[in-house]
Amino acid sequence: MISLRQHAISLVAVFLALAVGLFLGSGFIGDRVNSATGTSRDRIGDLEKERDQLNEQVNAANSFDAAMGPRLIAGALKGQSVLVVSAPTAADTDVDAVKESIASAGGRVSGQIALTDSLVRDQNAEQVRTIVDQTIPPGATLRTELTDSGGRVGDLLGALTLHRDGQSSASGADTRLGLQALREGGFINYADGGVSPADLLVVVTGDPLGSDAGAQGQLTARLAGSMSARGQGGALVGRTGSATGGSPIAVVRSDPGLGNAVSTIDNVDQQTGRITTVLALADEADGRTGAYGTGPGAKAITVGAESGPAA
Repeated sequence: MISLRQHAISLVAVFLALAVGLFLGSGFIGDRVNSATGTSRDRIGDLEKERDQLNEQVNAANSFDAAMGPRLIAGALKGQSVLVVSAPTAADTDVDAVKESIASAGGRVSGQIALTDSLVRDQNAEQVRTIVDQTIPPGATLRTELTDSGGRVGDLLGALTLHRDGQSSASGADTRLGLQALREGGFINYADGGVSPADLLVVVTGDPLGSDAGAQGQLTARLAGSMSARGQGGALVGRTGSATGGSPIAVVRSDPGLGNAVSTIDNVDQQTGRITTVLALADEADGRTGAYGTGPGAKAITVGAESGPAA
C-alpha cells in the first residue's frame, strides 16, 4: 500500500514538473538563449572581419616587400661570395629563394653543401672524429676547445671552404679531399666541382624541431658558429617559429658565445626574412652580428630597425 506521505511527495513532484514546463514554455529561457547566441554570432562576425582585414594588410605588406626587395638589397653583397649550407629540415623553396636573393644583391653563390640526417643526429661520432682528424688541410689547425661533432665538423668545413681577408684558403686538392671524405662517410652531399672558396656563409634550416629531435639543434647551431668563424661571417636562418624549443636558432640565441659568432634570422620563409638575410650577411662582412625576426630572442625585425621586441 502507498502511504499518504508517498502520495503527497508524488503530487508535489508532478506539480513541480508542470511548473518548470510552463516556465520554459513562456519563452523566458528561450529569449535569453537566443540573446546570448545572437551576441556570440555578432562577435564571431566581428572577429572574422578583423581577420580578413589583417590578412589583407599582410598580403599588401608581402607584395610591397616583394616589389621593393630587389631595390633594398641591390649591391649589398657586391664582390662577395657566399657558401650555402642546408640542414635536412630546410625547405628547397627557402634554399632557392636565399640563393636568388644573394644573386640579386650582387653576390656570388660559391656552392651548396647539404648536411645529412646521419650527421645532425650524431649517429657516428667516432667516424666523424676520425675523418676530421685525417683531412685537416696542411698548415691549418682546428680549435682545440671544439670537442663536439658539430663544432669540429664546422671548423673543418670552414677551413676547407671559407677564408678571411688576408688569409689564403685551402688548396683545391685539399678541399676536394676533405669534402669527399665527409661525403663518402654519409655526412654531407654536394655536386662535384660545385663548391669553391667563399667569403661568407649562410646555413638554412627549416621549421621548429620536435620534442624528439634530441641534440640536432645543438649540433647544427655549433656547426654554424664554428664554420662562420672561419670566414668573413655568416648567418643561420630558419622558418617562422624556428627560434623556439631546441631548434638551432634558439640554441644560438641562448648561448652568448654562439650569438656573437653568427647572425640569426627566424623568418626566412617570408620576403622580409630573405631581405634581412642579405642585409645581415653584408653586416657580417663588416664585423657586425645580430638576431633578427619575430621570434624569441630577436633584437629587431631587420637590420637597421630600432631595437626592441621584434613582434
